[in-house]
Amino acid sequence: MKALVLQAHGDLDQLNVVRKARPLAGPGHVVIRVRASSFNYHDVFTVRGMPGIKVPLPVVIGLDMAGEIVEVGEGVTGWQIGARVLVNPLNREKGLMGEMLDGGMAEYCRVSVPQLIAMPDNVSFEQAAALPVAYGTAHRMLITHHTVKRGDRVVILGASGGVGSACIVLAKLLGAEVVACAGSDEKAARLQALGADHVVNYRDTDFSKWAIAKYGKPQRRTHEGGVDVVVNFTGGDTWVPSLKCLKRGGTLLVCGATAGHDPKEDLRYVWSFELNIKGSNSFYDDDLAALMKLIAEGRIDPLIDRVLPLEDAAEGLRLIRDREVLGKVIVTP
Repeated sequence: MKALVLQAHGDLDQLNVVRKARPLAGPGHVVIRVRASSFNYHDVFTVRGMPGIKVPLPVVIGLDMAGEIVEVGEGVTGWQIGARVLVNPLNREKGLMGEMLDGGMAEYCRVSVPQLIAMPDNVSFEQAAALPVAYGTAHRMLITHHTVKRGDRVVILGASGGVGSACIVLAKLLGAEVVACAGSDEKAARLQALGADHVVNYRDTDFSKWAIAKYGKPQRRTHEGGVDVVVNFTGGDTWVPSLKCLKRGGTLLVCGATAGHDPKEDLRYVWSFELNIKGSNSFYDDDLAALMKLIAEGRIDPLIDRVLPLEDAAEGLRLIRDREVLGKVIVTP
């Protein structure tokens, strides 16, 4: 079979499409024919290497995947050859697919049975493969944790990426007024077409000052002004501005720190405006099943920037690394 294999940590030139033996199911596992897999920014970190995480190289990268079962291992019940499945990339014993064990950027993949989630007939493999890391994270952060409600004003930083665009889709589904922040006018226009009510190019406009000018300066006594929710998975120098534009009792949602995990802090805003800082980590089967149900009902459609063959997969990851895409990059091995 063909697979996109990371040979050593470094740059994208360490990724190569090679031929390797097709995996065998074995007890408690199935083999799926991967029909679609998607990249996340986490794959960029895997390629570069992360302090404290020892990746068993060489490894097939790719966390997210969907496909059809083609082999069932010993002791497996409840799953049949031909079943259409989405894979939760978290293996309970070994860690993440595409990092601690071979992932989805291959024609075939060996998967532990507890990771399988049945796909509705009217959900495509491409739609399903777009979900786990990006949409699963957004669903848990906004819906599972009950953090956004109808009429809320929600600022989304990094809105053009996988998690950010997922937050736009789900926040609009919940009835929120969405302010999407992106790094170019072109991306901002596409986010508005996606459903964002307002867009801000953060390269030439301070999003916090924009929000205060639009909705008023947050007031401690009257509870007026400011926004209800800021989605911030960038960290870095966006942290304090996020605190400044939140209304009294507002919520700052965080599920990552792509621009730095140790930002400057100003605790005065946290206590004086009684702010809520809510962390969200990962996603679970219920999140992914709920998302597929929303797709099947026609209520959401994951934003997919492009679909590439396996031979062009490394270029797809470059586009994500260099932030040249809007939404998800899907690979069909």
